[in-house]
Amino acid sequence: MTDVLATDQIATLRSRVHDLMPGLRADLEALTRIPSVSLDAFDQAHVEESAEATAALLRAEGLDVEIVREGGRPAVLGHADGPPGSPTVMLYAHHDVQPPGEAELWDSPPFEPTEREGRLYGRGAADDKAGVMAHVAALRAHGGDLPVGVVVFVEGEEEIGSGSLPTILERHGDRLRADAIVLADSTNWAIGEPALTTTLRGTVRAVVTVTTLDHGVHSGMFGGAVPDALTALVRLLAGLHDDAGDMTVPGLSSGEAADLDYSEERLRQESGLLDGVSTIGTGPLLSRIWTRPSMTTIGIDAPSVAHASNTLVPSASAKLSMRIAPDQDDRAAFEALRDHLLATAPWGARVDVTLDEHGLGFAADASGPIYDQARAAFHDAWGVEPVDIGVGGSIPFVAAFAQRFPDAAILVTGVEDPDARAHGANESLHLGEFERVCLAEAVLLARLGAIPHEPRPSRSAP
Repeated sequence: MTDVLATDQIATLRSRVHDLMPGLRADLEALTRIPSVSLDAFDQAHVEESAEATAALLRAEGLDVEIVREGGRPAVLGHADGPPGSPTVMLYAHHDVQPPGEAELWDSPPFEPTEREGRLYGRGAADDKAGVMAHVAALRAHGGDLPVGVVVFVEGEEEIGSGSLPTILERHGDRLRADAIVLADSTNWAIGEPALTTTLRGTVRAVVTVTTLDHGVHSGMFGGAVPDALTALVRLLAGLHDDAGDMTVPGLSSGEAADLDYSEERLRQESGLLDGVSTIGTGPLLSRIWTRPSMTTIGIDAPSVAHASNTLVPSASAKLSMRIAPDQDDRAAFEALRDHLLATAPWGARVDVTLDEHGLGFAADASGPIYDQARAAFHDAWGVEPVDIGVGGSIPFVAAFAQRFPDAAILVTGVEDPDARAHGANESLHLGEFERVCLAEAVLLARLGAIPHEPRPSRSAP
């Protein structure tokens, strides 16, 4: 591949991004201080504040900006034209965040960004307000002289399932269409090693309820002959895995991950797996966590230990989180899970299974000139070749973008690293990696602007 960007152009962008970092960090910290948790139980005025702050950042870079609400939390749409004949690039991130969780688990206040040992700690510092600021950094680095047309889409409800995203894509799709879509909500392979995320598992979340009695009865008088629902539920859940820890649900797809060096020692370190506790499943570790189905019990409704009585529990429920292969149909996966649970109910217990949430996975054909330039931009920023990775978690909106814009090259990038602890206590951003992310995106825009492209028709302004 002939390089489309001169060395001095890359050096100029490197210098600009470096000089911009103090201001970018200050703006990131200001965004992080806004507790924009999108769950209903939290004050949604903060999500509005976060949207307004994001819009102000984009307007300051010369974009035409609108805040849209399509039945959900506020999303920010921005647009700037590029040179005639240049491609259009969509830059996606989200400004809402997860709840902070238990305050005592944090080493510093979750909404007061704090630096320790080269990392910036705070809820949303990595996921995904750093993604927002990476886009702002790329715009600033070009100083109002963009080499491509840019559409910025910053969502306000990603952390609660992107409920209004289909409506936004339907109503505003013509304004959002692009040749390349940069979705800054993933991770890199390691500190110092960038990555493109080319596969994502899909998700199915379901609630299973087991009922054995029409009312609770004395466990001493009837135990031994009458099954309680909680024990029946435990047996039902245990049957979702075989002795090795592989899933037993028939009809689920399975795939094999890229052949990257990933040791059990690294898995233990990154996950916090305790000494003496074995891994589960069989086959390559990356296949187990990237491309094969998995099942986790994430909650149980049952009497607490503190309030338990000597009673046969008549009904008990569990919430299940199933991750499915990138090419698996999510509704078919739910039906397979439901059928298996109904078929394996112990002792004739009544079982009810309801779908709580679902989302498709994603698998990219990561080839072609746009992907080539993305990998070259990563190399420019890090000095090493990037790797293609999968992610075991689910980002259902990626599939939504792929369906709405089938001709666009979808680049799933990210600012996180294996120790970012997104969604957990002490979430953090590695500041050195953040600068490289910002540089890579600025270089990517320059590279995409330098490759030949058929001109697009003009679009309607927001």
